[in-house]
Amino acid sequence: MTTTHDAASPQPALRRSVGTFQLFLFILGDVLGAGVYVLAGQVADRSGGAVWVPLVAALLLALLTAGSYAELATRYPHAGGSSYYAHRAFGSWAGFLVGFCMLAAGIVSVGALALGFAGDYLAAFVDLPVPVTVTVFLVLLALLNLRGINESLAANSVATVIEVAGLLLVIALGAWVVLRGDADLSRLGQLGTPEHGPLGAVLAGAVLAYYSYVGFETSVNLAEEARDPRRSYPRALFGALMVAGVVYALVGAAASAVVPTEQLAASSGPLLEVVRRAGGVPLVLFSAIALVAVANGALLTGIMSSRLAYGMARDGLLPSALGRVLPVRRTPWLAIIVTTALSLLLALLGSIEVLASTLVVLLLVVFSAVNLAVLVLRRRGGSDPDAQADHFRVPTALPVLGLASCLLLATQVEAATWRFALPMLAVGALLAVLAARRTHR
Repeated sequence: MTTTHDAASPQPALRRSVGTFQLFLFILGDVLGAGVYVLAGQVADRSGGAVWVPLVAALLLALLTAGSYAELATRYPHAGGSSYYAHRAFGSWAGFLVGFCMLAAGIVSVGALALGFAGDYLAAFVDLPVPVTVTVFLVLLALLNLRGINESLAANSVATVIEVAGLLLVIALGAWVVLRGDADLSRLGQLGTPEHGPLGAVLAGAVLAYYSYVGFETSVNLAEEARDPRRSYPRALFGALMVAGVVYALVGAAASAVVPTEQLAASSGPLLEVVRRAGGVPLVLFSAIALVAVANGALLTGIMSSRLAYGMARDGLLPSALGRVLPVRRTPWLAIIVTTALSLLLALLGSIEVLASTLVVLLLVVFSAVNLAVLVLRRRGGSDPDAQADHFRVPTALPVLGLASCLLLATQVEAATWRFALPMLAVGALLAVLAARRTHR
């Protein structure tokens, strides 16, 4: 039996039951993910031995845009997030383009994590061809996603504890190597590569390091369920990012001090090199922890991507077939299959570095729109009846600097990445125009 709602019987509002600490844990769990497990070596390759520096630089750049999210999430405490803000500020075409970029970023991220799963961490157990490993890995994730959201989230709860424990273990092992006198602390200040001077090295590394902080932007969807979003959401958001930044900086410092830069840059399992040099912990144990972290990140992102594709199809923004749902499991089966297939295609065509940078490019479009939306929506002031009058507000300089930081990072993106990203952006722009025309008619 189907229940319908009309203007006389509106949908009930979401329950406001989420407190500050719950929000903090949700955001921290989203941000503290698999990126640093697979990308620390690539950051070292771009920036030199001082891996912690681009990680801190990426944190500072992320905090600028986080300020815009804090203001908009408390001004409009509704589920919908970045796409909703862009729609309100610039119209339906911008809302669609931002939503499409979020969808494409999720698909790209799953592909990058699949390649990370198939690297040195898995080699501690078995040596398989990368295409075979990536295919089997993504098929298994799709099957878990198809089985149901409850099973997927139960797996996530356990995996999140494991992946955070793995990062803390790397920090502790790094400290142990320093105390016993086997570390080279001079590498903590080595910035620069043959291709980049110190400043260029920081920016080039920050483009990849930015990947480690993505995830905070999805937390705005919980603002509608926060007890006091004006107070709790900014505190949880900034607090979680700062804690993640400290953890990442310490992980980067441990890797820099313990492992020679050339060896770190050449590894697809860079944190495994820290464990190997420290000794005392079985390599297979840490490899298992890293594989759980990577798989969990891919699972969560795959869930987000398939549900976003399903939602856009349900709203008429993507082909309606993507809205098909399994009758028993009630999962969007075709959206899961299509997004997984696209992730597999990208994993077979690209590298971890290129795919991670492509994700950053797509999110820079999203973050630029959000920073601009703050400035545009402020001009409307009290004329916007849907805005909360008593909302969190950041200094005007922050969204301006946030926009500038997005443009700055975009200038550091390499040509190989643009070859992946530009076709996706072109498809998104074309579909956005078509969707806007359809809406207008």
